[in-house]
Amino acid sequence: MSVSQNAGVFGATTTAAEVVDGVDLHGRRAVVTGASSGIGVETARALASAGADVTLAVRDTAAGDRTAARLAAGLPPESGRLTVSRLDLADRSTVAAFVAGWQGPLHILVNNAGVMAPPEITRTPDGHEQQFGVNHLGHFALTTGLHRALAAADGARVVSVSSTGHLLSPVVFDDLDYRFRPYDPWTSYGQSKTANILFAVAAAERWADDGITANALMPGNIGDTNLARHMDMQQVAAFIASGEIALPPEKTVEQGAATSVLLAASPAVAGVSGRYFEDCAEARPVTRRAGEAGGVAPYALDRDNAARLWSVSEALAG
Repeated sequence: MSVSQNAGVFGATTTAAEVVDGVDLHGRRAVVTGASSGIGVETARALASAGADVTLAVRDTAAGDRTAARLAAGLPPESGRLTVSRLDLADRSTVAAFVAGWQGPLHILVNNAGVMAPPEITRTPDGHEQQFGVNHLGHFALTTGLHRALAAADGARVVSVSSTGHLLSPVVFDDLDYRFRPYDPWTSYGQSKTANILFAVAAAERWADDGITANALMPGNIGDTNLARHMDMQQVAAFIASGEIALPPEKTVEQGAATSVLLAASPAVAGVSGRYFEDCAEARPVTRRAGEAGGVAPYALDRDNAARLWSVSEALAG
């Protein structure tokens, strides 16, 4: 299914509030992971302002409570309700607890939380390289665990926040956890972001009969975000100077949340599934990394890769 031409009014500078202007989400329920900082906050704000009841799924519930209170104070009276639940994507038990505690349909799931480029290798409690374990496996377990709730919503949308960083690496199936190759913070980040796109491709195919759509996106180059909390900023500066990957113009947080909200709520993309978006539009294909500040690599949309990753993830996530 093609993207509605109505989406053409949106672009790189569109804000999340502009995307939901005139959209009515009353009666719908949404979950946004990592919603206590950065674009997660703005995503939750936009969805709630349109009437959705939004659960902020966060590691630190005290921070989540502060965020919810701040958002509620600034939202109009007809906005949806905000709640906070604990979710640590590195900890399988909290993912299972979140899934077990969810009751009723789920209309929108925004897999927004993430880890970016820790300078030294870190592993989740069950031994996976942290970026692959959190960015992909944690969200895989969460989303598949909530499949029944998504199917019950009759038209649910799953949104996976990926990155232009996926151009840094395909999924290396023979060494997902850096047991054999030297750890590199950027290729590991790239692998996890490719996995986010492949998950959307596989879910779109597997769950089409359930009325569920799944898409992935690049939010943009956003400076004001907690994503970089683990990063060595000198290492980041050296990486940017190397020209390994180009950076698009910087966005505000409000602009960065726009593509997530488009895929989560806009009628302009109703029925669209298995795609990768950036700047509120479907991304163009690219065949190399050098000099590219956007686009989508062919390996990230490959159905065979997507099916293989799904099978591997089922085994790894238990």
